[in-house]
Formats: sequence, structure tokens, C-alpha cells
Amino acid sequence: MMGNGKNELMGPLVTGYKSYILIGVLLLVSLPLILAYSTLIITSFANTIVSNPWVKFNFTFDNWIAFFRGELSTTHARIYTTGEILRMIGNTVIVAAGVTAVVLGGSATSAYAYSRMKYRWRKGSLKLLLLLHAFPGVALIVGVYTIYYYTLVKYIPPQSRTLYSFFFVILARASLEIPMSIWILKGFFDRVPWELEWSVLIDGGSRWTAFRHAVLPLVKPGIAAVAIFAFLAGWEDLIYVMIFLPPNQKTLATFIEGQLASGSLETSYLPIMAAAGTLYLLPTILFFIFTQRLLLETMSGGLKG
Repeated sequence: MMGNGKNELMGPLVTGYKSYILIGVLLLVSLPLILAYSTLIITSFANTIVSNPWVKFNFTFDNWIAFFRGELSTTHARIYTTGEILRMIGNTVIVAAGVTAVVLGGSATSAYAYSRMKYRWRKGSLKLLLLLHAFPGVALIVGVYTIYYYTLVKYIPPQSRTLYSFFFVILARASLEIPMSIWILKGFFDRVPWELEWSVLIDGGSRWTAFRHAVLPLVKPGIAAVAIFAFLAGWEDLIYVMIFLPPNQKTLATFIEGQLASGSLETSYLPIMAAAGTLYLLPTILFFIFTQRLLLETMSGGLKG
């Protein structure tokens, strides 16, 4: 069944000279992105800014060492301590991991319910989920901030507000990813036959036991894909962490934005900032390198209505 879905998604294969033309067109269209990312990565390991292929440079790890030491200026003055740099990375990991946990917990249980339960407004609510996914996060900032400010001032004591800010950012960012994640996982759950769950129930197991031990192991590719998408969404987020986290709790995104903002660009040593940018992009780069097959399986099995 899984093979048929994949073949339906891919359609007839392009062979012969047409395949070379297609590859050439794709490379040509992708060339600006390839050059931009290559320049960033190469500059992070160079002793100067590599703005074109003819720039001569020496390979070095000094930019990475200086970044972790907090020596970010052109004079290599220590602007941040190593502990502060590590805390920024840790904050980014906390947000990304928190978003991943919330998205997986919310979307897996909801998708399972949509796949197995039949009720009157089921199709309408599924369409509503797609509509919710269509709303950009920026458009919801005013409403989300109103909820945040009201709850923060009225219910959260001052000593717990930093922790609450992280909690709120994770929930707010995860809520943007859950609708599409439900759709992806529902397609995987739909492909699991009912007989597996019935066998567990007949043997005396509960619905939760059937869900955990009979169904979840068969939808691991979908869960892995959703987890990766959710982690990247939390890792790369800028708007929500900038607005809701306290100024002294930076992530890599807000740190890079602050260093390249107006007034800071002249004092920042760009090869060191290229190292920070490469670290920020590293999960995304690794994701697209190593999960192409998983993405194909997700698209073929997880977007079925």
C-alpha cells in the first residue's frame, strides 16, 4: 500500500535528456540560494569575507572560537561571555524541544481521534484546521500578546515570569504547527488497519494500550517528520521569541538579529557572525540532507483527507 501511494505521488519518471534538462533548470533556479548558503558557510571558516569565488582566504577555526568566547567585534573585544553564548544556544534548544513535545502530544492524539472517530462535524473541523494553518503567525500577534499580557500581569508572580514567558512562547509557537501536523499524522493513522487495534482490545487491552503498542510503531515515519518540522519551527522562530521572551533571554535568532541591526553592523566582525549564522542554519541543512526519503514518504502517506 505504501509503495502504491509513493508511485501515485511521483507519477511517471522523467528519463533521458528530459531528466538532464529538468536537473539543469532546478540547479539554475536554486543557484542564488546555493551561492548565498555557500558564502555564509565558507566565510565562517575563512579569515576574511568570501563574497565571490575569486577572493583568496585561509581556512581557520578562529571565527568559531571567537564566537564561543563572545569576541564579536572587529577589535575582538569580548562583548559576551562563553556562558552567555551557551545560554543563548540553550534557550534556542529549550524553545525548539518544547515546541516539538507540544506538537507531537497534541497532533498525535488529535490525528488518531480524527482517524478513528466518526461524528457530524468531523470534515468541517478538518477544513477549519487547514484554515487555521493558513493564518500567518504575524497576523495573530496582537491577540496572542493580549492574552500574554493579561495573564502575565494578573496571575503570574514576578519571580516566575521568565519561566512563564518560555512556557507561553512554546505554546504559542506550537499552536501554529499543530493544525498541519494533525493532517499529516491523520493520513498515516488512516493507513493502519482496524484489525490490529481490535486484536489488542479483544485480548483485554485498553484503547490507550492499542494506541501506544499497536498503532504508534506503524506511524513512526510520520511522527519523525512532524517532530523535525516542529523542532525547526521552534529553532528558527524570531518574532515570537523577540516579543515574549525577556530582553536578557536571547535565542540564536534574536542574538543574530540584534548584532546585525542598525548601529551594530559596523562593529560586528562578519566572519564571526557567519559562524553564528552557520550554527543557526545547521539543523535545517542537516534536515534537508538526511531526510529526503522521509519527506517523500510523509507526502505520499500523510496528506490524505
